[in-house]
Amino acid sequence: MLAIDAPNARSLHKRPIPRTGGLGIIAGTVAGLAILDEGWIFPLLILSCAIAAVSFLDDVKDIHAGYRLSIHLVAAYVLVGVFLRLQTGIIVAAVLALAWMTNLFNFMDGSDGLAGGMAALGFGFYGLASLLAGDITFSLANLAISAAASAFLIYNFHPARIFMGDAGSTFLGFLSGAIGLIGWQKGLWSLWSPMLIFSPFIIDSTLTLLKRLTRREKIWRAHCEHYYQRLIKMGYGHKNTALIEYCFMISSGAAGCFLPNGAAKWAVILFVACSYLAFILIIDISWKKFITKKCPGQ
Repeated sequence: MLAIDAPNARSLHKRPIPRTGGLGIIAGTVAGLAILDEGWIFPLLILSCAIAAVSFLDDVKDIHAGYRLSIHLVAAYVLVGVFLRLQTGIIVAAVLALAWMTNLFNFMDGSDGLAGGMAALGFGFYGLASLLAGDITFSLANLAISAAASAFLIYNFHPARIFMGDAGSTFLGFLSGAIGLIGWQKGLWSLWSPMLIFSPFIIDSTLTLLKRLTRREKIWRAHCEHYYQRLIKMGYGHKNTALIEYCFMISSGAAGCFLPNGAAKWAVILFVACSYLAFILIIDISWKKFITKKCPGQ
């Protein structure tokens, strides 16, 4: 059967599960945004759906990672260079950041309820921040995405009955980065806000990537070295891991949504950074003990 996620050596699930839930997220998002009258909505939906279409093909039949990445980069450039018309000096950085957000959502979609919960909470905080800034239409757009992700989460929370697949994860990843940039361009928040709101995914994926690069591994290949994957393997399970991640999502999302100005802003950012550092060190130490106990010879 097409688009079925069969368990393998790297999987955290034990039985074949459909990975077509992303199509429902996309349909709900398109339906919610299509009724809003905003000039940025149509190009954003076209680009995000194009990314999702390529990813769905990858769900059905593997597509080379280089081809997928090139589509992500082109879509990111079209958005920031053609539609948003950002300053030339920051276009490259914005394109790379947007492409990374597109992919890291996919990287983190490996545990029941994790990516769906991040989307529901993350876009929910985007909606709240937009409302606080006085942009009701932008708020409604984000709340529509949050609602679509929440409906999916009902069926994806442990034990998951369906996965969002690459189509859903890259669609949401692109939207998370794109709307963060659009909100910044509209003056609704600083660039730190979207980074804080989606920091649980950004930090886990970025640190894992850097570790794999230092070991000269082929980073485009699937693996099971993310921190959330380690928590599951150490016995916390899908449900408890999701709940732990939700705590970080809520706290970092609130920090990004209500980020103060001046010196207080840097105090909040430093506190969040230290919290993540402590959590990462605890997992690293616990993981080493777990591996040593499981494989004494290593």
